[in-house]
Amino acid sequence: MMSSDPASDAAHSLKCELAADSLRSSGALRMQVMGWSMLPAVWPGDTLMVERANLSTVSQGEIVLFVRDGRLFAHRVVANSRRDGGLQLVTKGDAMRSQDAPISEAELLGKVSRIVRNGRSIEPSRSLRISERVVAVLVRSSEAAARVIVGIRGMQQSWSH
Repeated sequence: MMSSDPASDAAHSLKCELAADSLRSSGALRMQVMGWSMLPAVWPGDTLMVERANLSTVSQGEIVLFVRDGRLFAHRVVANSRRDGGLQLVTKGDAMRSQDAPISEAELLGKVSRIVRNGRSIEPSRSLRISERVVAVLVRSSEAAARVIVGIRGMQQSWSH
């Protein structure tokens, strides 16, 4: 969620632009997740390892990183099709109610190759297990439920350290 502070919004937009430029030039990017649109596949605090990709190298079920309106999004590809002579990707956060508008080649930055969580490197799954779908539905249906789920997970992590 963007703040109402124009200076903060400009700083966030600049960070996103620098991350996008870094990925485009080096071919790889590590970035820490702040939101919960991909719960439970990706949690706030996870680090995503992203590799540069283009529309033709991305498959349905993969998690991609794209830039839109000065913000970065890591969402799952739910449709990959040809339309009007070009390739089109449609994405959706696992915990979001609706799909994103189709992604253009210029917006796509890369695909998530690994998720680093609690020092462990995890290969991203192309689909959610039934228990994960339940969590996604809870998060999707209630911001309060999302806060509780993230809070409980944070407490569990602090106990394990």
